[in-house]
Amino acid sequence: MKPRQAEVAIPLQAPGRGATPAAGPDGQPRDYVVWSLFNVLAGYGIAYLGCLCLPALVFSIKARDCKVLGDLEGARRHGARARVWNIVCSVLLVLTVVAIITITAIAASVIFST
Repeated sequence: MKPRQAEVAIPLQAPGRGATPAAGPDGQPRDYVVWSLFNVLAGYGIAYLGCLCLPALVFSIKARDCKVLGDLEGARRHGARARVWNIVCSVLLVLTVVAIITITAIAASVIFST
């Protein structure tokens, strides 16, 4: 009689890493409302870029509404759009802050060098 070999399965991903990046820990799609709200408030506070960040907030709220209504596909779609708009707004805000600091530093060096 031949000995039986047991099958061994080795997971290739760490536990909890199999979900899509747009899904939360419980498998629900993410809505990015907090990030969107921060971008809108920071955009208006820094350089009036909040109007460019409003679509992110709108898509975030739509994603949350779809999630509440049980439309997970719609929530994923709107969440993905909100994530893209939030990335664009965050990059614009960082570039604006860097530009303001650079212009201020150059102006200060010109003023105080004379």
